[in-house]
Amino acid sequence: MPMRLKTPMPSLEGVTEWVHGQPDPGELQGQPVLIYFWATSCHICHENMPKLQVWRDLYVPKGLKMISIHCPRMKSDTDMEKVKASIDECGIIESCGIDNMHRLKKAFDNDLWPAYFLFDKEGNLKRRAAGNAGLGMLQPILEEMFT
Repeated sequence: MPMRLKTPMPSLEGVTEWVHGQPDPGELQGQPVLIYFWATSCHICHENMPKLQVWRDLYVPKGLKMISIHCPRMKSDTDMEKVKASIDECGIIESCGIDNMHRLKKAFDNDLWPAYFLFDKEGNLKRRAAGNAGLGMLQPILEEMFT
């Protein structure tokens, strides 16, 4: 069953490795948080990265915290050299958790790529979206949160 709205943000424990540093849990409290799942083999994930970069430029200065989670869809997605190259190519500069054991995938009840989880400043799920149209579903909520 998918995670329901107003569900508290799951722990980020269980990540195999962090690229660009592990987020400080204290810094996530009292701030809206966008956590997005992606994979190197997911073409939609790569196509959506420029929009995420625009959001980072617009909303991070206003208080949004962003966390990237690389969650492999297939065995080739566990090649760390390939993953790190994709992180660079996609312009991901925020903390990126590597979820090779699918622990966060399970904690977030997520079976989709890309997937986006927006938590409010109280740490509760405000919106969940996925796939090609996922970013479009989040845009009005982000605008409302930060205007």
